[in-house]
Amino acid sequence: MQKVDEKAKIEQEKRLRERMHKIKHKLIVISGKGGVGKTTVAVNLAYGLAIKGNKVGILDVDIHGPNIAKMLGIEGKRLVSSELGIEPFGVLSNLKVISLALLLEDKDQPIIWRGPLKMMTIKQFLADVNWGELDYLIVDSPPGTGDEPLSVCQLIPDTKGAIIVTTPQEVAILDSRKSVFFAKKINVPIIGIIENMSGLICPHCKKEIDLFGIGGGESSAYDLKIPFLGRIPLEPEIVKLGDSGQPYIYFKKETQTAKIMDEITDKITAYIKDNDL
Repeated sequence: MQKVDEKAKIEQEKRLRERMHKIKHKLIVISGKGGVGKTTVAVNLAYGLAIKGNKVGILDVDIHGPNIAKMLGIEGKRLVSSELGIEPFGVLSNLKVISLALLLEDKDQPIIWRGPLKMMTIKQFLADVNWGELDYLIVDSPPGTGDEPLSVCQLIPDTKGAIIVTTPQEVAILDSRKSVFFAKKINVPIIGIIENMSGLICPHCKKEIDLFGIGGGESSAYDLKIPFLGRIPLEPEIVKLGDSGQPYIYFKKETQTAKIMDEITDKITAYIKDNDL
C-alpha cells in the first residue's frame, strides 16, 4: 500500500511539472490583510490580460472564502472531468478558472480544513487540472502569509512574481509590508504594489474624495525600493459589477478607472518582459 501511495505521489508530481511547464508566466496576487480588494484586482488583471489576446487561467486558492466564481458570473457552475483531468471552467475562449466554489453543492458550506488538506487540494488544482498552454496563470490567494500562498510558491518554484494589493490606510500598509518580506523570504520576485481604494470617485460630481487616504501604498513601495504599479480609486460601480459577475475593466472599459486598471496590466507585462521573468 505504501509503495502504491508513493508511486501515485511521484506520478502526480510529474504531472504537476508537465502542466506548469506549459504555462509561461505564473503570478500570485497577495495581500497582508483582508478587505483590500485583492480578488477584485486579480479578476480584473486576468480579464485585462485576456482582452489583450493572452491565454489566461485563474486559480482561486482562497480555500475558506472562494469568491472568484461570483465575481466572474459563474457561481453555481460545476467542474467536469475528462480523460485529460479536471477541466477548468471557460469564462471566455481564452480565460479559464478553477475554484473550490465550483465543486461545492452549497455556497454556504464552510470549509473546515487544516493545512495538510489545503496543501493537497492546491496540489491537485495544479497537477490534475487540464490547464493546457497558457500565457499567464493568475493565482488569487487568501490574505496573510499562511498555508495557501506558501503552498503555491513551494509547488511552483518558478513563480514569476508577486503582486501585492493594499489600501492607503496605515494598518493595511503595515500588513502589506509583511507580504513584501514574505515574498523576499521565499525568493519570489516582487512585481510591485497596487494601492486599491485610493480615493473615492463621487458618483454625482465625479470628483475624488480622500476617504481612506491616498499615497500610502506608493510611499511604502518607495521605502522598500520596489515598483509601484498604480492607484485604483474606490469606485462604487466596481463593487456593484463585481457582485453581479461583470469585471469592471471589460464592462466599463471607457471609464478612467478602467483605463487605470489597463495601465497597471501593461506595467505588469512590461516588468515581466524587461526583467526576463
